[in-house]
Amino acid sequence: MFISLRDLNVHVRIDGPPGAPVLLLLHSLGTSSDIWDGMISQLSSAFRVIRPDMRGHGLSDVSKGPYSIDQLANDAFSILKALSVQKAYIGGVSIGGLIAQKMALLEPERVLRLFLIDTASVFPSSASWLERAHDVRLHGLKRMADDVLNRWITTPGLKTPEAKGLRQIFLRTDPEGYASACEALSSCDLTQELHGITVPTLVIVGEQDTATPVSVARKLRESLPDGQLKIVPQASHIPTMEQPKAITTAMLSFLTGSDHNNIPPDLYARGMDVRRAVLGNSHVDRSTAAITPFDQDFQTFITRTAWGQVWSRAQFDRRTRSIVTLALLAGLGCEEEFALHVHASRNTGCSDEDIAELLLHVAVYAGIPKANSAIRCAKNILKEHHKKE
Repeated sequence: MFISLRDLNVHVRIDGPPGAPVLLLLHSLGTSSDIWDGMISQLSSAFRVIRPDMRGHGLSDVSKGPYSIDQLANDAFSILKALSVQKAYIGGVSIGGLIAQKMALLEPERVLRLFLIDTASVFPSSASWLERAHDVRLHGLKRMADDVLNRWITTPGLKTPEAKGLRQIFLRTDPEGYASACEALSSCDLTQELHGITVPTLVIVGEQDTATPVSVARKLRESLPDGQLKIVPQASHIPTMEQPKAITTAMLSFLTGSDHNNIPPDLYARGMDVRRAVLGNSHVDRSTAAITPFDQDFQTFITRTAWGQVWSRAQFDRRTRSIVTLALLAGLGCEEEFALHVHASRNTGCSDEDIAELLLHVAVYAGIPKANSAIRCAKNILKEHHKKE
């Protein structure tokens, strides 16, 4: 899709279920949102993944430079605003990582966690970036493609289809967009501001990266109040293309705040599947459409826990869980939720006779008034269902 900002249209890719926590991914200089392709299948089962093409890159419009990192950070915030996203997990590769740092400094309340891949707080030297910008405007990108690719990918990786794809992405980048982004790098140094990034931050670096080597990644991590470091073997400057599985595993472990091996990355998606199967697509679609920033975290929580963990367990079948749920809701006097699950009983195999029987138990153990109220509610709903049948 395309989103209109102040002065240009930005191309944005969105994957993952509506209502899931948002993960904003920012690509590197001379590439596009394509560098995340090998990771999206797994990431989007747990997150709503937003991937913009930076101005002057990919399918986004090109505006005349020079650009600045502040400008590019505000572009990203404008995209989130256009999509009604208040908070997000944010990170990126190379210049994308620098933009992510700036976002965390500009509006820290909107950043949940940060991850920085093969990046730095400053990309020296200013003169070299300005020289590159001048050269690209004069001669284009083709004659520097080999040198760039050698910095992006390890020597064995240069023979892979991914490397060939990266070369094409680079060559299709607009020279003005590339040059303007070089100028943004020439004028940005966040080194003295890193102490202001207080959100948990994961620094990831390819072991063979020569552009932003491990030593730079270590220094970056040490400068952050709450930083962690992950070194990825057999990877260089664009490890999302070269080692997507390793990067995905590190990201998911960091973003969930726990051992990735113990928490399925598809917990949200699994919960949404069960929720739809029990409550019906129409109800879930209405609920999802009504989500606001106020209840987004709550909706994610119940989908992951109630539906993704508890309702997904194998010990009880769905009919049994439906009976237990109805009895608890009736006993607690939760009339709205009880009515919802009476409707859902048509999808779980819980019969009218089951409901009548469980309400006898409610009368004995929770009290006749609560059972009486639940019986009245159930009778009305079941009567409606019988008319439709």
